This record gives sequence, C-alpha cells and structure tokens, in this order.
Amino acid sequence: MIAETVCSAASAAGLGIAVVTAYRKRYLAAARIAAYSLVPVGLVMTGVVGWLADTVFSPTAWAGFGVLGAAWALFATTRAVERRRGGGRGTRAERKAASRGAEHDAVAPAASAPSLSPATRPATRPAAAPRSAGSGDDFSDIEAILKKHGI
Repeated sequence: MIAETVCSAASAAGLGIAVVTAYRKRYLAAARIAAYSLVPVGLVMTGVVGWLADTVFSPTAWAGFGVLGAAWALFATTRAVERRRGGGRGTRAERKAASRGAEHDAVAPAASAPSLSPATRPATRPAAAPRSAGSGDDFSDIEAILKKHGI
C-alpha cells in the first residue's frame, strides 16, 4: 500500500514538472518528462510493484536468489578452471606438440610465389639454387630485387 502511494506521488510530481516545462515552450522535453512520470503508475496498475514488494520481504525469494548466486559462482569457477587447463584438449605435451606443428605450417615454403590452380601452373619450374651458410648469401634475394627495379 505504501509503495503504491509513493509511486502515485512520484508520478504526480513528474506530471507537474512536465506542465511547468511545457509552459516554458519546451514541448519535447515536457513530453519526455510526462512519459517518464507515467511509468510508476503503470507499474502499480500492472501489479509489478506489489509483486516486487512481496518478493523483497519473502525469505523464500531471498533463498532462491542465494541458490542462483551459488549456481553462478559454480559456473564461473568451472569456466575459469577449464580455461586454465586449456579446455580439455589433451595433456600439456600434446598441446605443445600441436602448437609446434602449427608454427612450422604457418608459412608455406614458397610463400612469395603466387598460388595457382593446378590447371594454370607452368609445366616446368626452375629449381631454386641451394643456399650456402654464409652471411653474404642472405642478402642475395634482396640484391636481386633491387637490381630488378634498377636501384
């Protein structure tokens, strides 16, 4: 009963402010204030305020909120443990081996060559010259590119 009275008083005050705002020729703001001030009365008329008041003072409802909180805590804990373990994708050694394999397969051996479908590939392909371990040979590709462009 008190909640309904408070909501009605808040709505009446809001409608009063909307009238004063409309008197000042701010009709859009007045309409918005009126809309907000009608919400508490609407909630009282639909019974939401009564249901909410009954829920707040009900020990069973608070026990239900406690159970929901415990369920959420269990869910969050199991998600954290699952993420920490890696989602159950095998042992740590298996995951490391898989990641090492993925690192090697990340770049194709001839990544600079355009990928062509089997029908458009040239019949013969020149074999790449084997590289020596010397540091002077490391820049030979760069030198060839610069010479090609006349630099």
